Amino acid sequence: MSRPLTIALDAMGGDRGPDMVVAGAAIALERHPELHVILFGDSAVLEPLLARTPKVREKARIVHASVAVAMDDKPSQALRRGRNHSSMWMAIDAVRQGLADVAVSAGNTGALMAMAKVILKTMAGIERPAIAAIWPTLRGESIVLDVGATIGADAGQLVDFAVMGEAMARSLFGLKRPTVGLLNIGVEEIKGVEEVKAAGRILRGAELPIEYAGFVEGDDLGKGTVDVVVTEGFTGNIALKTAEGTARQIGTYLRAAMRRSLLSRIGYVFARGAFDALRDKLDPRTMNGGVFLGLNGVVVKSHGGTDALGFASAIDLAVEMADNDLVAKIARDLDVKHEAMAQYSETTVDAESG
Repeated sequence: MSRPLTIALDAMGGDRGPDMVVAGAAIALERHPELHVILFGDSAVLEPLLARTPKVREKARIVHASVAVAMDDKPSQALRRGRNHSSMWMAIDAVRQGLADVAVSAGNTGALMAMAKVILKTMAGIERPAIAAIWPTLRGESIVLDVGATIGADAGQLVDFAVMGEAMARSLFGLKRPTVGLLNIGVEEIKGVEEVKAAGRILRGAELPIEYAGFVEGDDLGKGTVDVVVTEGFTGNIALKTAEGTARQIGTYLRAAMRRSLLSRIGYVFARGAFDALRDKLDPRTMNGGVFLGLNGVVVKSHGGTDALGFASAIDLAVEMADNDLVAKIARDLDVKHEAMAQYSETTVDAESG
């Protein structure tokens, strides 16, 4: 962390609530000693937790919030009930006011997105924000977006996602020219729905500062064929949940196999280091956290069912994004994109009229 940062935490969000959030903050503060924390939530619940966690007590302050958004609240209901007074709203608003560099919540995804859009507003030229997730691959890590914010994106929105995801890859992975691919049912240009094919034509034809690699398929997600995979939220969310379920399934198979006989138990003892490395690689907690892209501020969504270690990973991601001025990078890239799109449109019109 190159500069001291302040992080706003929705302390009441998630299936495990304040205990998990405070424990996650404790882990994050060990990793980032210069970090400052604002906990938004019920002070009567949070004060005893901080009293038992002196390391957090030294670096954190509590801001009382009288309302907690429930995990099953509809976004419209959460907005009506939680506007101005909920822990979720107040954490996001701290970013808008400049009191915090980034907000993190494990709460209701729909409510968090709705509130973030109302409070922070979308960036110039962005119709819909996207949720970007980090994806473990055979080559390391990739970024996949959108994984649940925008259902049924059109070609222009997919191009926006490509621009924003590429900026995130440069910030997170330190790459000068991350490769970008569009998720499709085949790599051939004639395959796929029209929105994806149209986005591909734009990414190939417009003079965008993006290393466009073409279409990628579902198995390319795990291979790490490209650094950024772009899709719309319906497909992306299904892919994400399928990958998480498959990782748990493999883990269950391995545990059952290791307990099947005396020989397998002995074999596990000798191969324990390799199995531990595989477990860590497949552990979704180490990749926890989705970044809301396209807003005038950074908001990170943690998995609602995560534990303290997973929440700390979401805080790690938030620190990385804020420390690298992600919003400023995306804004600059969008300016370039808008200019390139204007020229592309003129060229297309001239070609069609000629």
